[in-house]
Amino acid sequence: MTRTDLLALDLHTLAALSNRGLVKRAAKELDAGAGAVPSAGADGTLTGVFPDDTRVSLPPGAGLDQGTCTCGAPGICRHLLGLVLAWQRTASEGPGTGDPVAGDPAPGAAGPDGPAPRNPGPGGSGHTGAAWEPWSPGDLDDEALSAAVGTRAVATARRTLARGYTARLHHPTAEEPAAWAELPTCTVRFPVPAAEGIGHAVTDAATAHRGEVIALAVWAFRAAGEADPAAPPDRVDVGGSGGWARPGASELGAAAALLDDLLLDGAAHAGPVLATALRRVRDDLSARALHWPAGILTELTGQLDDHAARGARYRAEEYAALIAEFHARLRAAGREGALAASQILGSGERGDTALRRVRLTALGCRIGGGPGERTAEVFLGHPGAGTGLVLRRRWELAPGQEPTGPELALRRLAGSTLGAVARANLVSESASRTPGLSVTIGGGRPASTSVTPVGSAWSELPEPLLLRDFAAHARTLEGLAPYLVRPRTEAGSVHVVEVHEVGEVGYDPAEQRLEVTVRDARGAVGTVSATHNPYSPGALDVLAECLRGGRGEVGHLSALVRVTGGGLVFDPVAVLTTEGVTVPDLAPAAGARLAAGPVARPRDPITEAMEGALSALASAAVLGLRGLGEPARAAIEDSAAGLARTGLSTAAGLVRRFLGALREEGPGAAARPWVDAQIHLLCALELHARYT
Repeated sequence: MTRTDLLALDLHTLAALSNRGLVKRAAKELDAGAGAVPSAGADGTLTGVFPDDTRVSLPPGAGLDQGTCTCGAPGICRHLLGLVLAWQRTASEGPGTGDPVAGDPAPGAAGPDGPAPRNPGPGGSGHTGAAWEPWSPGDLDDEALSAAVGTRAVATARRTLARGYTARLHHPTAEEPAAWAELPTCTVRFPVPAAEGIGHAVTDAATAHRGEVIALAVWAFRAAGEADPAAPPDRVDVGGSGGWARPGASELGAAAALLDDLLLDGAAHAGPVLATALRRVRDDLSARALHWPAGILTELTGQLDDHAARGARYRAEEYAALIAEFHARLRAAGREGALAASQILGSGERGDTALRRVRLTALGCRIGGGPGERTAEVFLGHPGAGTGLVLRRRWELAPGQEPTGPELALRRLAGSTLGAVARANLVSESASRTPGLSVTIGGGRPASTSVTPVGSAWSELPEPLLLRDFAAHARTLEGLAPYLVRPRTEAGSVHVVEVHEVGEVGYDPAEQRLEVTVRDARGAVGTVSATHNPYSPGALDVLAECLRGGRGEVGHLSALVRVTGGGLVFDPVAVLTTEGVTVPDLAPAAGARLAAGPVARPRDPITEAMEGALSALASAAVLGLRGLGEPARAAIEDSAAGLARTGLSTAAGLVRRFLGALREEGPGAAARPWVDAQIHLLCALELHARYT
């Protein structure tokens, strides 16, 4: 029996399954004549004997980690790799077979530092030259899956399947025969274009979770095939149980009841007992893998703490929006709609997944903070997953300390400095990732994270992380569900934007806002818009210098991207020019200061009316419905009148319905109408911003 699955394992994939050093040593021994003598049994078991009498064996349908070797080394040893290389060389010397170990990685295969980019270009097909046949990882049945990854891994994966999870899929094609699945916390790639090669899947999850995530990926492809065999979807919701029978229903109900109590009492009167109860139910939700509701409660209790301490991070509107978001997710999860319940609730995956060996590309950094603290958010591109991530760091300041971005750039992070990390490629063996796309890098052993210059990595990122077509991306954003029910990914809007033309820089000194138009290769227009950051006071000057060509020709910029009626708007994080990457928040101030220039920002009475109503409703939530006085009620009535004057009659009616319930039925009956009005206004404001 011919082991064609092994012929598809190129050097890059073998390095990803083990490590580069072992592959090099195995190849060197084979070239020196000290390799294995391979032989394949009738059942497909491949065995080999080395000159020193070391014996290795690879069962059919299993990955290299299921092989055995008499050398006694743990995991995938050099002898198992040497057996594969020897078998490939034997096959390549046979008639009519090309070299199966030729250099470049296959599309969907992985490089020595982790999964390879999705668009590696020609030169590595990842298969042995035979005509491509349609296939899917989902073709593998559970018996063969257990043989490939182990029964224990499959049993562990079934617990996640019972909770339900969401996956984004790339289905194999003749042009790109490898398949991959993007799970909430990791990526799984299948470089061998055949079901019998499932055991050779490559993932950035830690070794302890490898078998489990491979099983989850296989089931995701199977679910897609069952949903539509002719055109399987590229996003699926897998497992779980529908409706309120799903795990965590009681915890969600308990949290909703506590939020009603909080709305009645108000942040101003919430005592420690209620805050403790919220934290307890948050922990229960986390244990049920309901990550988005748990995240809401984490932020909400933080707002309560900041309100009690009069902290700078407290925002009444944010506090009210968090209460509304929890209820919106609770309602949406119980209904059939475009988003699955697992996407709305963030269920199905552990909160923190260790990554085995991951290559990340830094996209710049944002500096924030408040009295007594500074924060840094380093945005990272994950080429293997095609997504953005965020790495956070917080510093507490001693009295009298007021560091700015350029000073913080010198502080230590991931074995280097913040300034270096924000402009580098990182390869880490001590990283972990959450479903919300935040990443942490542990201290680990020395040299577990390497930091190297970013080079041309931005231009090599896969789409849509690399944004080339402004109009197409605008259409994608216009079709998104409201943020109240979307997955709570923390860096989902960060992209690298390919820029082909930069217009004149405009600056409004009253609003301390810089704007400039940019164009893509098709001539579509986008707007770069940045405001003054008090923690990096020279950032706008540095950004203007970059966009005017003072630091070389602009080719790309990284930005948080949103859509308006006028097209895409880019909130810039870093700029890549012919002279390298500049991170405005971390760079020393430029020599030239910004001069006033034309920036058009017409008044929008509809936005003003909705924001006024949201502010009035937020005040009610802070004060508490039980103790809402006449001044607050009058402000809410005035906001309803403002909504009506601008033609927003539905919104005005919902606000007045809340006031009517409060007057006629009491605070307890007014909680739900408050939520109704808040959800409606938040969604309407978001949609209005998209189209105006």
